[in-house]
Amino acid sequence: MKLPSRLAALLAAAAVITACAPQTSSNSSSDKDEKTGTLRVWLFQEVGNKPKEKVVDSVVTAFEKDHEGTKVDIEYIPIETRAQRVKAAFNDPKSAPDVMEYGNTDTAGYVKDGGLLDVTKEFGAWSETKDTDPTARQSVTVDGKIYGAPFYVGVRALYYRTDVFEELGLEVPKTMDELAATARKIRAAEPELYGLVVGGAYTYGAMPFVWANGGEIAEGKGGSYASAIDSAAAQKGIKAYTSLFSDDNCPAAKCAGMGGNDTVTAFAAGKAGMAIGGDFSHTAVEAGKVKGKYAVVPLPGVRAGSVAPAFAGGNNIGVLKSTSHRTLAVELMEQLTSKKTQASMFEAMGFLPTFSDVRQQVAAKEPYVEPFAQTLSAGTKFVPASPAWAQIDSSLVLPTMFQEVISGKKDVAAASADAAKKMNDAFASMG
Repeated sequence: MKLPSRLAALLAAAAVITACAPQTSSNSSSDKDEKTGTLRVWLFQEVGNKPKEKVVDSVVTAFEKDHEGTKVDIEYIPIETRAQRVKAAFNDPKSAPDVMEYGNTDTAGYVKDGGLLDVTKEFGAWSETKDTDPTARQSVTVDGKIYGAPFYVGVRALYYRTDVFEELGLEVPKTMDELAATARKIRAAEPELYGLVVGGAYTYGAMPFVWANGGEIAEGKGGSYASAIDSAAAQKGIKAYTSLFSDDNCPAAKCAGMGGNDTVTAFAAGKAGMAIGGDFSHTAVEAGKVKGKYAVVPLPGVRAGSVAPAFAGGNNIGVLKSTSHRTLAVELMEQLTSKKTQASMFEAMGFLPTFSDVRQQVAAKEPYVEPFAQTLSAGTKFVPASPAWAQIDSSLVLPTMFQEVISGKKDVAAASADAAKKMNDAFASMG
């Protein structure tokens, strides 16, 4: 995809603005701020990483040219083993990079571990951040301080089969009730299809049902959180989601164990009338049997015309507290996450920009982005900014809750109460 000349000019101008040297402060654990030398950078290894490497190489070449005596050493690390690598880096500053990419749900835990540098002043002084999406900004914020810069954002929306809808004379659902009814009509007319394919282990596909019904996963701030998953509103959302695991839509025997990738794979293979998938699922769906026979709209909310709040996933890039090149590292972070770089990353990898203006511009060029941009504009949600979230997520607290309800082992009240207790124990364990 070639960017429009108008956008290219805008981004070129923005690059000049971001080239200003950042402010510095003294909250680094290193007492050095060397202005030359080697900057080590860890970025995630993607499936089909070459396009990402090309964009990064361009940034690095320009950075090294502007900073005589400075070299940037990029290492692409496997996402699956990042936890061990990052933990070792935090424990041994000599082996740590200066700059690294990390999942946005990891922010609070990395801050608690003392690994990330507070860049609040620099972020505030950077002219481009006025256009940063609010949820993306939240993903680098812990206790009111900024620890990194958003790199890209990802959200989910509703994929549906245009051929199936046309054949059955169906309208695109405008509410969650219509969504469930439409799913059952598809299943009744085409028994070989799931109506709306759902997964009992698909946490981020289930969350919009909780949020759309007025519920929350947890409430609090300043590092002190309490679970809200057992509130009346949250329970209503849990019921709405788990009711879809039935023989007249997505049988529990087949769907209870599915995760997000499983549901997208089923849709791409032509086995479902609808699915909840991300902008990052676009390539997989395009490569499947439904290519040319599907469309995407924002997932509807409870009321007609509303959009169900989606989880805003994605990655950030931050500076490690142990860096001895503070000023250079922060400036490199800004260059790697700038408007110009994010526009190039979208072109190369399909990563959605975290800057609202750049996102609108790429959406105008690539129509498939529009429903995801609409979802982001309607307002998204994020997980609790607590280091406990990593424990809650890895312990499968919410999938277990959904699966207990789906199997009939527990009712919604009992399952959500148990999940709330596990969440609160995790929050309390973090102090």
